[in-house]
Amino acid sequence: MSACDPLLANLPRLPIANALDRIAPSIKPGHALVLSSPPGSGKTTLLPPLLEAILDTRVIVCAPRQIAVRSAARRLAWLLGEKVGDTSGYRVRGDVKVSDRTRVEFVTPGIMLRRLQGDPELEDVGAVVIDEFHERHLETDLSLAFIVDTMSVLRPDLHLTLTSATLNADRLASFLGGVLNEVNVVDVPGALHPITTHWMAPSTQPLATTSSGNVVVAREFISHIASVTRQAVSQTNSDILVFVPGTKEIDEAAQALGGFGLHEVGGVMMDVRGLHGHLAPGQQDAILSVDDSQKVRRIIITTSIAESSLTVPSIGCVVDSGLARVPSYDVQRDAGSLITVPAPRASCDQRAGRSARLGPGTVYRCFDQVSFARRPDQITPEILSTDLADAELQARCWTSGGLDALALIDPAPPGALKRAHERLHAADLVDDNYSPTTLGRRVARMPVSPFLGKALIAASPLIGSKRAAYFVALLGENPRVGNGDLAHFARRLKAGHADIARRVRQSSKRLEHWADPHSDPGRLSDEEAIGLVAGLAHPTWIARARGGQSGTYLFADGQGASLPPSSPLAGSDWLAITDVTRSVGRADGLIRAAVPISAEDALSLGHSLITERTDCTLSGGRIRATATTMLGVIALGQPRNVKPSPEDVMRLLTNEFTTHGLSMLKWTESATHMRARLSALHAVAPDMWPDVSDDALIADADSWCAPFISALAEGESIARIDTASLIRSLIPWRHAGSFDEWAPADIKIPTGERRKIDWSTGTPTVTLRVQEAFGWTVTPTFANGRLPLLIHLTDPAGRPTAVTSDLASFWAGPYQQVRSQLRGRYPKHLWPEDPMSAKPTSRAKPRR
Repeated sequence: MSACDPLLANLPRLPIANALDRIAPSIKPGHALVLSSPPGSGKTTLLPPLLEAILDTRVIVCAPRQIAVRSAARRLAWLLGEKVGDTSGYRVRGDVKVSDRTRVEFVTPGIMLRRLQGDPELEDVGAVVIDEFHERHLETDLSLAFIVDTMSVLRPDLHLTLTSATLNADRLASFLGGVLNEVNVVDVPGALHPITTHWMAPSTQPLATTSSGNVVVAREFISHIASVTRQAVSQTNSDILVFVPGTKEIDEAAQALGGFGLHEVGGVMMDVRGLHGHLAPGQQDAILSVDDSQKVRRIIITTSIAESSLTVPSIGCVVDSGLARVPSYDVQRDAGSLITVPAPRASCDQRAGRSARLGPGTVYRCFDQVSFARRPDQITPEILSTDLADAELQARCWTSGGLDALALIDPAPPGALKRAHERLHAADLVDDNYSPTTLGRRVARMPVSPFLGKALIAASPLIGSKRAAYFVALLGENPRVGNGDLAHFARRLKAGHADIARRVRQSSKRLEHWADPHSDPGRLSDEEAIGLVAGLAHPTWIARARGGQSGTYLFADGQGASLPPSSPLAGSDWLAITDVTRSVGRADGLIRAAVPISAEDALSLGHSLITERTDCTLSGGRIRATATTMLGVIALGQPRNVKPSPEDVMRLLTNEFTTHGLSMLKWTESATHMRARLSALHAVAPDMWPDVSDDALIADADSWCAPFISALAEGESIARIDTASLIRSLIPWRHAGSFDEWAPADIKIPTGERRKIDWSTGTPTVTLRVQEAFGWTVTPTFANGRLPLLIHLTDPAGRPTAVTSDLASFWAGPYQQVRSQLRGRYPKHLWPEDPMSAKPTSRAKPRR
C-alpha cells in the first residue's frame, strides 16, 4: 500500500482533484505529461502523490525556488498527517529534510542539476516533475534538457511531467514529441470564481532615472501603490497581496503604509508583512501557514515569487504594481544586472488569479488597459537574457557539445555563448576545445558560480579555507552597497544586515567542505582578503582610477564605471570590483561594490591579463613603434620606443591600406603603366592574369608586402618600395615570358618609331598623326587577339581627327572626308588620295 493512498482516497477540494481520473492514464513509465493548470489549482500538491501511487516509485519534484520547495513539501506533509522528512521531504542548499521513508522529494533546479551530474540514471527514482515550467529559469531549462537525455539513453522507463500555469502547452508538447516517444497534454481549468478588475493608472510614470543614470521605481509610484492598497483595504474584507518588483520596493511600500507590523491602514487594523526569497525560513513559513485563529487581516507585500509557485492563504484581493524585475546581460561588457520592466500579461493574469482561489476576487491594477494590451504575452526565457558561463560549464560536464548539443526549447544566443567560452577558457575551467578541465569539473559541482568556486580553491592556501569560504559566500550574495565600500559593509554585516549575515554564515559552512583544508588564516586583513577573493573571481574587473576624473575607473576588460557620489573609495588608485550596474544611454556604469587593492596586488591578481602592447604609427612615410605593458586595457607605464615586429608592420600596413587605399605607395610611371597592362589582361583572361585592383591588392597585402617588411621594420621609408617590381612579382611565372607579348608597353608605328601604348582605360590605345599611319592597313591586336589596338588619329597640330580600330575601313571611307577638310588648312603636309600606298612621315612636305 502506498503512503499516499489515504490522501488520494480523501482528496482536498482543489480543482486538480476533479481531474485526477483524466490525468492517471497519462502516467506511465517512459511517457511524458504536460499538465496545464492555473496557480492555486493544487497541481503541485496532488500530482506527486498520484505519481507515487500509480508508479509505486520515488518522485522528485523540481520547483523554481527554495521557498516554493519548502512550502510544497510542508503542505503535502500536512495533508498526509506527517512531519516533513517522512513521505514528503525537501532538499535545498543548506537545508535537507529527507529520510529513508521519503517518497516525494522536492528540490530546486540547482540541486536537480547537480544530482543529475552525479547520478545521470537517477537510481531509485521513477518519475520527475518539473513544476511551474512557464517561469523559464535557465537552470530549469537545463534540467529538462538533461532529463530528456537521460530518458533517451539511460532511462527509457523514467516518467516526466511538466506543469505550467501559462505556457503554451501545445508548443511544449510539440518540442518534447521531437525527442521523446510518447507525450500527452492535459488541461485542467482552475476554479471559476469571478474577478473584479479595477484599473488604477497613476498620474506619473512608474519608473524614474536617478542622477547617476539608474532606472528605479519612482517614489510617486510607490505612494500610488500605497494609496491604492488603502482603497483596497476599505473596499474589501480579505487579506491583500501586493505585488512589487523587488525587496527594496517591499520596504518602500511598507514604509508608505506606515511600516511593517500591526497598525491601522486606512482606518482598519492590518498586519503588514513582507514576503521574498531572502527572508529566514521561519518568517516565510509564518506567512504561508494557515492560521485559523488569525483575527487581523494582513497585507502581504511580495515579489513575483508569489505569482505561481507559492500559495498565500486567505487572499481575496490583489494590488498589482504591474512591474517585474528580470535579468539582463550585456555581452560586450560582461555585465549582468536586474532591470525593472512592465510585467508580461501572463504574469499579471497569474497575479490577479491569486485573488480568486477561494472565492470571488478583486484585483487593483496600477496601470491602464492600453498599457496592459501593449505588454508582451509571456516571460522572456532566462537563457536569452543572462550570463551563460555556469550553464555552459554544466552542459560541457554533461556532454561534449555543451548547450548547443542539448535539446533546448530556445537555443543559447551565439554572442552570449561565445563570451561564456572566452571567460571559462581564461579562467582555465575549459581547455582549447572547451572541454572541462579538472578544475572546471571540480567547481561545476560547487553551489556557487564557477568563478567564485575557482576563487575559493585559489584563496584557501593564502587566507585559510574558513576565511576563503566566508568571503566567497559574501560575494555570492552579490550585495549592493550604498557607497560602494564592500569592506565597510562586511565589517557591519552582523549589526546592520542580519538576514545577509545569516545566509553568509550558512553558505560559508557548506563551502568550507568544498575547499582544500587550510587552517592558517594568513596575515592579510579582512579588507585585503576580500580584495584577494574578488580579484581571483573577477580579474577582468580589476580597475584603475582614470587620471583627472575623480571617482571614475577603467576596468581591465575595457569598460568604465564610476563610484557613487561621496564614496570613501574615491581616492583609491586600484579597486577589485564585484558588482557594477549599467543604464541605457550611459557609457559608464555605476560601481555597486568594490574593495581597494594595492598596485602590487592588482598586478598579482591580474597576472594572466598582463601583456605587452605594441602600437605602430606611420609618420613621415616611416613606421614607428612603441611598447606599453598592459593589464588588460590598463596601461602600466609610459610607452617605450621599440623596433616593430613584422606582424606589427603588416597589421599597420593593412589598416592603412584599408582606410586610405594604396596612395601612400610611390607609384612610378613605369609601375602605373605595368599595373594598367595587367588590369587590362585580367579583364579578358582572369584565369591567366591576376587582379591588381586596389581591393584585390589590399586583400592580398600579406603576400606582396612580405619582401619589404624587414626593411620597413628597420625604418626604411614606404616610398622606397619599388612598386614596378611589386607589380611584376604578381605575374604568374608560367605567363611571365608572354606578358610583353600579350600587353606590350609600346609599339612600332609605320614611320619606324616606337610609340607608347596607353593601357589606362583597359583598351590599348596609341595616338599618332594621320600622316604617321600612312600605309598601315592591318590593325594590331593584343591579348592573343582579344584586344584590338585603338588608334587615335590627329591633325598635324595634334587635334583629334578620328578614332578607329579598323584602319583599312578608315582609309577606304572616312579618310577622304578628313582629307577634304584638312588639306587646305595644312597645305604643307601630305594628304595623298591613296594613303594605303603612301609613305608614312612625321614631317611636312619637303621645301622646293
